[in-house]
Amino acid sequence: MWMERFEDPMEARKLQKTGGSTYTLSLPKAWVLDAHLKAGDAVFIDALGDGALVLRPSPATPPSRRAKVIEVTPGEPRDHLLRKLIGAYVSGYAVLDLRFKPDAGPMVRRVARDFTRMVIGPEILEETRSSLILQDLSNPAEMSAEKSLRRMYMTARAMHEDALEALRTRDEALAKDVAQRDEDVDRLYWMVAKQYSLAHLGGPTTGADWRRTGIHNYRLVAKLLERVADHAERIASAASAIGPPLEPRLLKDLQAGSGTALAILDQAFGALMARDADGANRAVDRAHELQKLVDSLAHRVATHKGEELLALGSVVDSIQRTGGYATDIAEIAINHVLAQE
Repeated sequence: MWMERFEDPMEARKLQKTGGSTYTLSLPKAWVLDAHLKAGDAVFIDALGDGALVLRPSPATPPSRRAKVIEVTPGEPRDHLLRKLIGAYVSGYAVLDLRFKPDAGPMVRRVARDFTRMVIGPEILEETRSSLILQDLSNPAEMSAEKSLRRMYMTARAMHEDALEALRTRDEALAKDVAQRDEDVDRLYWMVAKQYSLAHLGGPTTGADWRRTGIHNYRLVAKLLERVADHAERIASAASAIGPPLEPRLLKDLQAGSGTALAILDQAFGALMARDADGANRAVDRAHELQKLVDSLAHRVATHKGEELLALGSVVDSIQRTGGYATDIAEIAINHVLAQE
């Protein structure tokens, strides 16, 4: 409605200097009238990380205090409620107020406990027979998106290595451990997604993360790392479906493909953190090397039969996809660097 009052939303106005060190800027009359302001009223200014200033006629609610009321409808499936909680968390709400009929209490409490294990920060602070309050106790300024990304990268990479080791040694305990660590990567992904929302709300993440690399691209990379972890879990799961020990030559080729995929990931992520466009380009160039290894593996795997064929095919596909996601990270790194120049 307000924008309709301005013929040109990007209207330029000149600064005026009054006194020795004070600068003033006139406000559009239409905006002042719409905001019901008068001479002498306070106007609130938010400084964003990209250098922009946001004027408000009243103080903005700090992102760290935003609350969301969620009404649980009778008979609502647990998965629906869980998705709502994750959506509210990612949107930056720090307080989630769940309200429900007393007979739905056991289900709601189970979902709330599952939710607190899935994400970083929220804890159950209060509960009654018909309500439950969760509050995010994490500090976004301390757990930056870059720190979360580094942890995701290191965890996903280690998961992939351990999944190949479980395949080589038939270590079922190690394979299960890989699957459990996938939950840790998911938790970090949701944290980065929340950081993205807070950045756009003017929260504490609008500092260095926003100016230097862009929280939007961090979220894209976080999703790719989450997929790398998913495929590590997939390799570990496939290991249990393979019967007798693999022939040494096939195992060696699988390890070569895995090593190349991880080398691309290392180079791509390193280029992202170092803002090295040339290094990112070199990572993309290695995709051809990985494709040759994957093509050779596909022919060797085709000689197997039954469940073993499906399991080995899944392993080869996951190695290829890991390299593909790493290449995507490298391309994002290139875009990042060029956008900052």
